[in-house]
Amino acid sequence: MNEIVPVITEVRTRRELDEFIRFPERLHRNHERWVPPLRAEERRLLNPKKNRAFGYCDCTLALARCGVEVVGRIAGIVNHRYNESRGERSARFSHLECVESQGVAHALLEHVEAWGRHRGMTRVVGPLGFTDQDPEGFLVDGFEHEPSLATYYNFEFVVRLLEAEGYGKEMDYVVYCVPVPSTTPELYARLSARIIERGKFELIEFETRREIKPYIRPMLDLMNESFVDLAGFSRLDEGELGDLARRYLPVIDPRFVKCAVVEGQLAGFIAGIPNMNDGFRRANGRLLPIGWLHILRAGKQTRRLDLLLGAIEASFRGRGADVVLGDAMIRSARDAGFVVIDSHHELEDNYRMRREMEKIGGEEYKRFRVFQKTL
Repeated sequence: MNEIVPVITEVRTRRELDEFIRFPERLHRNHERWVPPLRAEERRLLNPKKNRAFGYCDCTLALARCGVEVVGRIAGIVNHRYNESRGERSARFSHLECVESQGVAHALLEHVEAWGRHRGMTRVVGPLGFTDQDPEGFLVDGFEHEPSLATYYNFEFVVRLLEAEGYGKEMDYVVYCVPVPSTTPELYARLSARIIERGKFELIEFETRREIKPYIRPMLDLMNESFVDLAGFSRLDEGELGDLARRYLPVIDPRFVKCAVVEGQLAGFIAGIPNMNDGFRRANGRLLPIGWLHILRAGKQTRRLDLLLGAIEASFRGRGADVVLGDAMIRSARDAGFVVIDSHHELEDNYRMRREMEKIGGEEYKRFRVFQKTL
């Protein structure tokens, strides 16, 4: 299909937006491990009236057509808040999906490059979304494994198409598979108990969402402060943090939220969620009429826990909060019958976090890459 020379059109109408959202469902129809996102969530993300990021981001959505048939899509984003905080002039590409055709990939990427260049940008990076809360990086290693929570699960050929267009590595994320031991390693458990006994941290665990509610906003505030120097992250404003709190609370499982507190101050937290990939596949992008039931059932049947968020306040790093939180999470995962934990994205150069994963038996089993090209 390399001979395809598509026509690129920007998404202008509701019908075209629907084509943009639903194209991946057709493209990945026989892709065994692909997980369809919820259409309603995709519409929310791409709706300027519902996604606050449009207040500081420019965006273009484009479709590639061969005749009347859609053969690809892409989003271009300029996050002005991020660029201003980093002194960059970077455009982002996101939502890149296409048939295996260099011609289609070229036309889609060229659209975003020209769009970014017109806005004074000097390079393109991606895949990156509006914010750090959107999927980041294409899978480059570990295609045989189940996808991580809220990540791309792309075809292998997508990486080849990107590299042929002159895109090289910007940064990698690694993902660890951590086996849940039948018993907590003695040294780890003893160290955690000693840290708590000496009064360094109080471990807070939960049984209901009502108990978690007062901690949600402090956890997100801590995330906002702790992640500010990480590549690709831009600080979220008050409205965005409030939106995240409202979105996360209904899906959080209280068993897998742990907080470390010092004299009433949140020093660190970790949150996980049962893997629900099979439920999302059966829901096929729809919550109604029974998609929600498939997702709920999958969360009860899975044996894998996906880590969702975690952060430690800077002044408490290296003082044992990570040990206390990790020990508590492993214990809860074991009690719930999980056999593995997926670490989600860890920056390749985040050696402190990677060492912690390896201390508890984790092995890197997937790798995602963000690409870049100078304009």
